[in-house]
Amino acid sequence: MSKAFEELDFQKTPLGDLILRRRQVPSLANLDVFEVKLGEAFLMSSLFHEVEVALANLGLRELQPGLWDVVVGGLGLGYTAAAALKHEAVASLLVVDALEPVIGWHQNGLVPLGATLSGDPRCRFVLGDFFALAQSSAGFDPESAGRRFHAVLLDIDHSPKNLLHPRHGRFYSLEGLRWLAGHLLPGGVFALWSDDPPEDEFLALLSGVFAKVKVEVVTFENPLLGCESASTVYVASL
Repeated sequence: MSKAFEELDFQKTPLGDLILRRRQVPSLANLDVFEVKLGEAFLMSSLFHEVEVALANLGLRELQPGLWDVVVGGLGLGYTAAAALKHEAVASLLVVDALEPVIGWHQNGLVPLGATLSGDPRCRFVLGDFFALAQSSAGFDPESAGRRFHAVLLDIDHSPKNLLHPRHGRFYSLEGLRWLAGHLLPGGVFALWSDDPPEDEFLALLSGVFAKVKVEVVTFENPLLGCESASTVYVASL
């Protein structure tokens, strides 16, 4: 790509206008940066993906040795899913996303990790509402109702209190987390990305459902602002 700025896709969705764009950053040697916007909010950027990778690594490191079946909630630019697939113990990966265009970006090679995910036989995309599936008896796999998993890694909302849609709120409750835990195998792990600092209230909710709860603050350099930024990863184990 030679253009300094390019809108790769624009779609109207129930959550708002969805935009995928690529731009070059002159201060970073014209590095190509891929960005996703939903309405007026920036959802993600390829320039900052350390926490998405950490979400996979911190969650999966809590599992016992063996072969793992994993769910990723939220596809985005694919960094959490790609990091999970780097673990040889991952036998299968379901990536659940409610926005069909996002899955299409990966299947059609519009984003850098598209071929990596689409070409891995362990990885399967599921078009669906993660939160509705989490609170259903059928669960996440439309081909195997009631299937349970070793780990669920969630990266959709900005935080448990800063939601993309109000209907997601029920998930971040004691009842919602119990539904989620019901889709995990014994010893299973739930890990969640948050753009906010650790919240004591949410940690208490996790502790009411899971046997072990950890919180990690992940820091990363922000070359555009010339400072260090931070996000949170919650990790809860049965």
